[in-house]
Amino acid sequence: MQKTIFSLLIILILLGCKTSINEKGKILFIVSNQHTYGNTKLNAANHFSEIVLAYNVFKKKGYKVDFVSPKGGAIPIGYIKTSDSIQKKYLYDSDFMNLLKNTLVPEGVVEINYKAVYYSGGGSAMFGVPENKGIQNLSRTIYEKKGIVSAICHGTAGIVNLKLSNGTFLYAGKEVNGFPEIFENKTASYYKTFPFSIEESIVANGGRFTYSKKGWDNNYVVDGRLITGQDPSATVSVAQKVIELLEK
Repeated sequence: MQKTIFSLLIILILLGCKTSINEKGKILFIVSNQHTYGNTKLNAANHFSEIVLAYNVFKKKGYKVDFVSPKGGAIPIGYIKTSDSIQKKYLYDSDFMNLLKNTLVPEGVVEINYKAVYYSGGGSAMFGVPENKGIQNLSRTIYEKKGIVSAICHGTAGIVNLKLSNGTFLYAGKEVNGFPEIFENKTASYYKTFPFSIEESIVANGGRFTYSKKGWDNNYVVDGRLITGQDPSATVSVAQKVIELLEK
């Protein structure tokens, strides 16, 4: 009997060790429910590669990822390239796709459980997320508890209104990256629906918006615990830099 109990204790200890080794912490991905550009009939979506490439980096390093959106539930995805093996892998992964169909609502998230937030991009990111107070509260709390705020491409729109508890913008005085105005098609219908300019808003609120004029060249910025990337080409690097900072 004693041997049996001892054996069970050993198994439980080993299982506990395995869990702690495999799960280093939790990352909160912030995505949008917006299906259209503004009130038009133009389809908008979250950028699939900006989600899955970052997700893949975090999962491989032992981090658990949760998804939150302003309304919870399903989110639209687009910009999918099945020629990319990682995108194809997750597109046909039912467990992963169920995460995107059942995103959390901000009120259902316990912020102290997360070490970092990651704002993914795509046209949808310009709507719903930037003005959502619940998401702002989550990001602010995580950041002020020594966590990391990260964003990619149009995902940077999500931090435009993000303030610290003292009322200052989180990115004031910091270098910030995101999709620049120079690469937007300002005559296109999609652009005319944008509620604001990411670049102009960051600058107006005290941030230093920088970007690569070449574009699509893995350009990103690390300024303290704020990590931002210019476009999809920097997705993997942004995720890697988040991990590097967490594991310092």
